[in-house]
Amino acid sequence: MKIYKTESIRNVGIVGHGGTGKTQFVSALLFAAGATDRLGKPADGTATTDWDEEEVSRKISVQTGLAHVEWTPAGAAESSKINLLDTPGYSTFLNDTKASLIVADAALIMVEAVAGVQVVTEKVWDYCAEYGLPRAFVINWMDRDLADFQRSLASIQEVFGRGAVPAHLPIGAEKDFRGVIDLVTMKAHIYDPDGNGRAKVEEIPAELADTARDWHEKLVEMVAEGDDKLMEEFFDKGTLPIEDLTRGLREGVAAQRLFPVLAASGLRNIGSESILNFLVSAFPYPGARGTAAGFTEPNRKGQSVTRRVADDEPVSLFVFKTLADPFAGRISYFKVMSGLLNNDATLLNFNRQSNERFQHIQTVQGKNAEAIDELHAGDIGSVAKLKETLTGETLGDKSAPIFFPPARLAEPSITFAVEAKTRADEDKIGSAIHRLLEEDLSLRFSRDPQTQEFLISGAGQQHIEVVVSKLRTHFHVDVTLKPPKVPYRETIRGKADAEGKHKKQTGGRGQFGVCRIRMEPLPRGTGFEFVDDIFGGAIPRNYIPAVEKGIRDAAERGYLAGFPVVDFRATLYDGKYHEVDSSEMAFKIAGTLAFKEAMKQARPALLEPVMNVEIYAPDQYSGDIMGDISSRRGRISGSETRGQNVVIKAQVPLAEMLSYATDLTSMTQGRASFSMEFSHYDYVPNEIAEKVIAAAKAAREGQPVEEEA
Repeated sequence: MKIYKTESIRNVGIVGHGGTGKTQFVSALLFAAGATDRLGKPADGTATTDWDEEEVSRKISVQTGLAHVEWTPAGAAESSKINLLDTPGYSTFLNDTKASLIVADAALIMVEAVAGVQVVTEKVWDYCAEYGLPRAFVINWMDRDLADFQRSLASIQEVFGRGAVPAHLPIGAEKDFRGVIDLVTMKAHIYDPDGNGRAKVEEIPAELADTARDWHEKLVEMVAEGDDKLMEEFFDKGTLPIEDLTRGLREGVAAQRLFPVLAASGLRNIGSESILNFLVSAFPYPGARGTAAGFTEPNRKGQSVTRRVADDEPVSLFVFKTLADPFAGRISYFKVMSGLLNNDATLLNFNRQSNERFQHIQTVQGKNAEAIDELHAGDIGSVAKLKETLTGETLGDKSAPIFFPPARLAEPSITFAVEAKTRADEDKIGSAIHRLLEEDLSLRFSRDPQTQEFLISGAGQQHIEVVVSKLRTHFHVDVTLKPPKVPYRETIRGKADAEGKHKKQTGGRGQFGVCRIRMEPLPRGTGFEFVDDIFGGAIPRNYIPAVEKGIRDAAERGYLAGFPVVDFRATLYDGKYHEVDSSEMAFKIAGTLAFKEAMKQARPALLEPVMNVEIYAPDQYSGDIMGDISSRRGRISGSETRGQNVVIKAQVPLAEMLSYATDLTSMTQGRASFSMEFSHYDYVPNEIAEKVIAAAKAAREGQPVEEEA
């Protein structure tokens, strides 16, 4: 493959609500540019970027797929490389979308031509805004029944403002959709009916000339508004030359002041060539967005550091995605943030202080990859079998360390217990899930210290089902899912002062340790805080960490119902020891006993996770939805009407949302969608808390009781 320099690279995230045709649209761009020899379709499992078995069987994207095209716009001297990130659109898998967008330099937001703006449309807009990405809209599925460009445009402008300005107008509608009018060049692009994605450039049809002229003037006005020179030229001439309009549009997009609206049909490959031209002319190359920002220490700590996205800077790269391939091993996807990466280079992993050799660097085309000799600053590639590197880590020239921050992702919202079907599966489950944890940052895996159950946590039931299916197909591990467990927590409402005394004499050396602690509640979300307030040597310094460990371990096992105790401070202020019989173990047990005694006095309470929920539905269902949310102990925080639809925002306990997807589908005949993410923990009402505690105690009956030690 040809090697592209930074100025000829475009990194574009394709984002939008599920069902807006992102994967089909990417397939259309690939075919139009000659990167594939046929028009792939998710419906029949031939899409380049939906190649995983789970995606093929479910016909949805569950992870970001990468592909690229080489494109030479009409009149251009050289071709450009466009890296495309085809991201998931269903709320369950949006963490992968956010994690991948961190390496994009612009985004196309897909909007369905019938439904208009939906819940996830706004969510991905927020992700793009967080990363400062220039963006444009594509109104897709223009060939569908009831497709309406003007209605969808009004929906976009109502939510995102007048900066969303058409750069295309459709020619025809529904089954008669056959092309677009480019409002910059004021030419019609009529597409071949055979779906090759190529267009004939013609004059605008007479019946659309007046409409196109009106929209062209609106585009010119919007472009000129942000530039004094262009505004002056606009007032003098009444319009702008194509060169100035193109430049002004590019600058307005880069400044996130203008968000052009385009039109397409991914299935019939209409609009593809026009949009490829737009990506090259209007979206910025990696170095045009400014410097790459990092820190002198990991986890956003230390001083801020910047690098120009240029070849003459020290080489650095950021790993934004890992794939656990059962045959090729670990595959790392990365962006070259600065410098020039040569094949066979040895770089330092700054997070782990270990060297990694980049043998056989590649460019990515779905599940396939092509070897390349070098990648310039801003380009995206992959490499297999790095020894230690994981997602979110930075590598580079050891003489110029930098740490690029990973994406901030929402915590898991649902937990299931998983049980291996056979002893052989049980032996393999740990290593298999560890491999999946490497590629999925939104997944958590643990073992309940009380029940000894394996617990797996994710963004939703469908997310967990995909993980279970991957365990079976990729790693030959069969597991069953048990009903989801709500990750309750315990806390205290009051203060306590307690003593823990461990004294044991068995004839030889005994065990002796006494500690006195004060416990008090802390603000929600603080966690656990230990304070050493020992004076005068009442407890030797070397035993104090053992007291903390005893308290911490006991808090992890819980008091009321076996859930971790959080948001409290334990202050160790006094104690006793014995010169011979005291030990770390004795003081650890004393710390555990003191914690349990303090909990009796401190008014323990149960906490439950409360979720931020957004429901997007036709307005006719708003009353039923609000009533249902109230019946789930939810609090409506707001609602707004968007055309014929309504967005309802609420906070609802997770325990009441476990079956909501099925219930909402039934309530609205499948016409509504929702997204959910963790908000905070809050107290469980007494009558419900009693049931949860009773159920937890019943579940533990018959379990062997662990010894204090």
